[in-house]
Amino acid sequence: MVSRRQFLGMSAAALSSPLWAGTLTAPFAVAAPESLRFRLVNNSGRTAYAYITGQADADGRAMFVRPDGSVYYPAASGPVPQPLGEDPAVPVNGSTEVVVPRMYGARVYFVTDDKLEFFAVGAADGRTAVVHPNFVSDTDPNFGRNWTFAEFTLNSVQLYANISYVDFVAAPVGLHLTHVGGTQEVPGLPSGAIDRIASSLRAQGGAWPTCVQEANGTVLRVLNPNHRAGNFVGYMDGYVDQVWQKYASEPLIVDSQRADIGILQGRVEGGDLVFGAERFGKPTTGDIWGCNSGPFANNPATDSEERKAIVPRLAAAFNRTTLLINSEQPHGEDPATFYQHPVTNHYARVVHENLPDGKGYAFAYDDVSANANEDHSGKVNHGDPELLTVTLGSIR
Repeated sequence: MVSRRQFLGMSAAALSSPLWAGTLTAPFAVAAPESLRFRLVNNSGRTAYAYITGQADADGRAMFVRPDGSVYYPAASGPVPQPLGEDPAVPVNGSTEVVVPRMYGARVYFVTDDKLEFFAVGAADGRTAVVHPNFVSDTDPNFGRNWTFAEFTLNSVQLYANISYVDFVAAPVGLHLTHVGGTQEVPGLPSGAIDRIASSLRAQGGAWPTCVQEANGTVLRVLNPNHRAGNFVGYMDGYVDQVWQKYASEPLIVDSQRADIGILQGRVEGGDLVFGAERFGKPTTGDIWGCNSGPFANNPATDSEERKAIVPRLAAAFNRTTLLINSEQPHGEDPATFYQHPVTNHYARVVHENLPDGKGYAFAYDDVSANANEDHSGKVNHGDPELLTVTLGSIR
């Protein structure tokens, strides 16, 4: 399982955990290339610009890739956001190619009919950090613009890229990776999907219509409910209570899918779901949507390997609402049963329903699957990449 949450935030030097040993090394070359051709394609029918930004693999510095493939490292003198010292936009008229060096936690942004505004700030550690476009605050200059992104990391191990809906759905993006020995493709959402997703959530009622974000009377984005968590307080409480009642009288089996950890068994004891030394309190709706708070908080420096294995599988089962029908996670999971409980992550449900192949990250642990050959997340990855094509489609 190649995880978006863990892989995008890691440099090559950090990829030494046993979790990755088999997944990342066996089919790949000794080292991925120092740089890779990215073909950027504009099928939106509108003027478009791209921005390629992330952290340099060598030293973690914030960086942008210029149209000619050279690198721009922004600098800031203090904590107050200030405009970048240059415009790193890549015009995309039809298609263009850019040579991208190794970088991690990176994004390819697209915007139509305008440019995006990025800012630089001096971080507490003395480095410069980039302030990315804000889709939540209507005071951000980018708020009303039509923009979207794909995520990637290119390091000495491999290229990993995915289309993320963990924050929102906007203009459609597709990925096509050409590598030694073959190709991989993730088509992403088709044109017009955003309006169908917005319509489905409005019809769902309750707090779900608040996830639809408009500009000038037109749907611009549909937000993951994690960004409207305050509107969903208590939404999952009844389901969580039923899960706790079920596993007070029978075991919950979690397969770590790691040879060094194996199968873990949990029961509700003293109000917590207990797996050996690891205890999990009842998650709130916000904990479930965000996958990074309460019992699902990520503390890489202190969490045991067992906890690191349990959290993704438990969080995924809560988002997909399968814990009442399957006590063996993630084995025994059938995608046809995902999101079928009336109280579920309907955003994830309708996003997957609108994807041609059903694949895409609708929440942070959407890569959890019953076996290594099953992929719900919509990623491309390989240790011998040759060309990554990122295509911007028409929003409608």
